[in-house]
Amino acid sequence: MNAAKIAYKPVGLALGAASGMIAGIAFKQAWKLIEGEGDAPDATDEDRSWKQILIAAGLQGAIFAVVKATVDRSGAVATRRVTGTWPG
Repeated sequence: MNAAKIAYKPVGLALGAASGMIAGIAFKQAWKLIEGEGDAPDATDEDRSWKQILIAAGLQGAIFAVVKATVDRSGAVATRRVTGTWPG
C-alpha cells in the first residue's frame, strides 16, 4: 500500500461520516418537498402505504449514493492535489 492510500484512510473515514450527515439532511428536505410531511416513513409504519415506503427508501438510497460518490471523488481529487498521487 502506498503512502497516499495510507494517508487517505483517515480522510476517507471523516468524509464518509460527513457525507452521511449531508445525505440525511438532503433526504429530509427532499421528502418535505415531495410529501409535505416532516418525517419519511419507516418500513414498519403501519399507517403508511407500500408505495410511500418504497418511494422513500428509493429516494433515500439514491441521495446517499450521489452524495457519497460526490464526497469521495472530491476527497480523492484533493488528495491528488496535495500529494500528487491518486489515493485509489
